[in-house]
Amino acid sequence: MMRNPLWCDSGPARLLAAACLVCACSPAQAGMFGKSQPVPQWGLDAYKTHVPDYAKDAAAVILFDEYLETVDSNGRAVERERRVKRVLKPQGRGEVTCDVDYDVDEKINYFRVWTIAADEKQYQAQDTDFTEEGDTGVPIMLSTRKVRVAHPPAVDVGSTIVCESELVLEPYIQEKIWQFQMGLPVVFQALEVDLPAGRAHTESSHNYQPLLPVEVAPNHWRWELKDLPALTLRDIPSRPEWAAIAARMSVQWGDAAVEGNDNQWRAIGQWVTTLEADRPSPSPEIIAQVQTLIAGAPDFYTRLALITDFIQKNIRYFVVMRGIGGLQANHAADIFRNKYGDCKDKTTLLISMLQVAGIRAFYVPVDDHRGIVDPKDPSLYGNHMITAIEVPSGLQDPRLQAIVKANDGKRYLIFDPTNERTPVGNLPSYLQGGYGTLAAGPASQIIALPVLSPDANGTERKGAFTLSLDGTLTGSVDTSHSGPEGAELRTMLKYSDEKERRDSLETAISQDLPGVVLSSFQFVQPAALDKPLEVHYKFTAGQYARPAGSLLLVRPRVVGSHVLPFNDKPRTVAIDLSATGRWHDSFDITLPPGYVVDETPDPVDVDVDFASYHSTITSKDNLLHYEREYVVRQVEIPPDQAASFRKLESAILTDEKGTAVLKKQ
Repeated sequence: MMRNPLWCDSGPARLLAAACLVCACSPAQAGMFGKSQPVPQWGLDAYKTHVPDYAKDAAAVILFDEYLETVDSNGRAVERERRVKRVLKPQGRGEVTCDVDYDVDEKINYFRVWTIAADEKQYQAQDTDFTEEGDTGVPIMLSTRKVRVAHPPAVDVGSTIVCESELVLEPYIQEKIWQFQMGLPVVFQALEVDLPAGRAHTESSHNYQPLLPVEVAPNHWRWELKDLPALTLRDIPSRPEWAAIAARMSVQWGDAAVEGNDNQWRAIGQWVTTLEADRPSPSPEIIAQVQTLIAGAPDFYTRLALITDFIQKNIRYFVVMRGIGGLQANHAADIFRNKYGDCKDKTTLLISMLQVAGIRAFYVPVDDHRGIVDPKDPSLYGNHMITAIEVPSGLQDPRLQAIVKANDGKRYLIFDPTNERTPVGNLPSYLQGGYGTLAAGPASQIIALPVLSPDANGTERKGAFTLSLDGTLTGSVDTSHSGPEGAELRTMLKYSDEKERRDSLETAISQDLPGVVLSSFQFVQPAALDKPLEVHYKFTAGQYARPAGSLLLVRPRVVGSHVLPFNDKPRTVAIDLSATGRWHDSFDITLPPGYVVDETPDPVDVDVDFASYHSTITSKDNLLHYEREYVVRQVEIPPDQAASFRKLESAILTDEKGTAVLKKQ
């Protein structure tokens, strides 16, 4: 699946159909874009391809997949795709739809689809076999992007589907992102780029060795790949996003077709700078609003916080994408007047307002999943826009945590104005450890997004409980959530009512306490985003203690779990720890009358490069006390640290399941 460079799209811009219409059809008399035609020779040749052994367990296989990008003198491309798939198992029938997505600046020249059934009869898709779907990638969105989907006729096990389409692409995108690793095995695939005389190109790869092209005609280049197994991540827990792992290649033929990785990123950043050049110009209304906001503000942080808080609270998130509007922001004056915008719009208004306050800021295209933007693969690949705010030289403020240093020594605070609940100075966990393009004109470059200290995120949880003779546990829990974790809870509160909040909280607690009944709960949300959000609740859980003869078995760790999914299989991909942070629990359980602690689990003390976990269980008089602290220092670790990861998770799991033994005095 290919992610189109549409900023503020929360999902892949290239949509794949989820289902296939299966019907017993007679041979079609007319295709959608032209008269009925026999299966072309290239399709018949691919049909004869032997299914290799490595693909026989797959539901379907791609026998042939070829792109041809024909570029004119202005850099605009026409893309032809030819694809041949075969259904190997019943569940593979849903894998063989064909689709073409397009926007107002694109045009489908033709789209033809055939089926060669298992009995070798041929069928061509008719008009009624095609449907058109809108872009549903973002829930709050108006988009002109559409997908034309073909549901091939006569599809069953053994059928071969042949698809061919030609699409005139947007004039402003001068790169091809070739997603050659897929969820299905591919026997043969190729990419051709046919360029006008004198036009240069560059290519770069993500998670794959460089591919060398063959010049099949003057300035006409072809790359080929054979026998690429499917990328299946079903049994790989705690992994990065699929698109961060899948191999791909980018070919540039526009301004970024220059020598050198740094030069290519600079050209991409300059293109973004030019695209958005006049968008942040402040209107008189913006100037007046900023002057009112920051009047009397004593320092840089206060001015910054007042402006970012205004945008987070007053500019509603709403996506409107039409053609280049998927990349280019609206004008700041319009965004301010309408009081809504998408990620690039919010960044535009922020840059504009900061400009009035004497603070420089810049666009930073990113992806909202770590690992998708690759510093080794210069490209517009991504789906989000955030802001880099220049920090004055010499300013040191502990509240400004998400700071990076550029090649020229300037420092920038990375901020996501679309995230309405994360305060300026902090950074959502999904962005930490990723990469983005600092679009700062000639100073443009790829930058590594910061990974924040554990102290910037986490939870403090305290619980006081009473255990009855019949094993019932009653008590109260008070939690304080800071940083991105607190921001996530604030977002949940915004989009839920009282019943939904209760159900969510009760469901979360029931994972540790089956059958729990909440007697009360309260969310305390301070107006200031840099203050922790608090949750207070009381509950009753029956049969918490388990009898064993005259003894009672009690789990000291009452609520909350830090175990990430893991297994013992060999690891080849990175391990995603999700977020840095510090989580601390302190629980007191008052024992039933006449009982004392006879035995407790051993303390746990594990410290590895990327995290640590410490817990202790003590008792005094009629009180059982449990204390633990879990600290994560990295968001992602390489696969060669899998043994340390398993050691840590095994220790946490053992501790969380540990049982104390109570006996009668």
